[in-house]
Amino acid sequence: MAVERTLLIIKPDAVAARNAGRILAMIENQGGFTVIAMRMERLTVDSARRFYEVHRDRPFYDDLVAFMTSGPCIPLVLERGDAIAGLRELIGATNPAEAAEGTVRALYATNVQNNAVHASDSPESALKEIPHFFPEVAVEVS
Repeated sequence: MAVERTLLIIKPDAVAARNAGRILAMIENQGGFTVIAMRMERLTVDSARRFYEVHRDRPFYDDLVAFMTSGPCIPLVLERGDAIAGLRELIGATNPAEAAEGTVRALYATNVQNNAVHASDSPESALKEIPHFFPEVAVEVS
């Protein structure tokens, strides 16, 4: 199993609900991830629009940008073997109603938009997303 790096964002809803520490503990303890880089920031509208550019033609795009700029978030670069797939499994389905019991979203999300976290969904996404927040961090995906 190749060591990979992936991006996780603890979203404004989870930060506001004071769940960031619980989520981070799950990521490290249950998921076995190593935190390579982490910071708290409040996204600008421009930054959020660039990050979620892939969704620009979808009807939820403006609401997503507004949500992601509504408060601080915590982007992190995580590392472990098979990091991308492993993190997606640990966080659960985008819709918390469909997320498996015990996953981050089942525990801490309230709806499809306020779903506590974002995670890269593929090696290609990780290669694009990590430098958005951490241009100084080398990206290692298989």
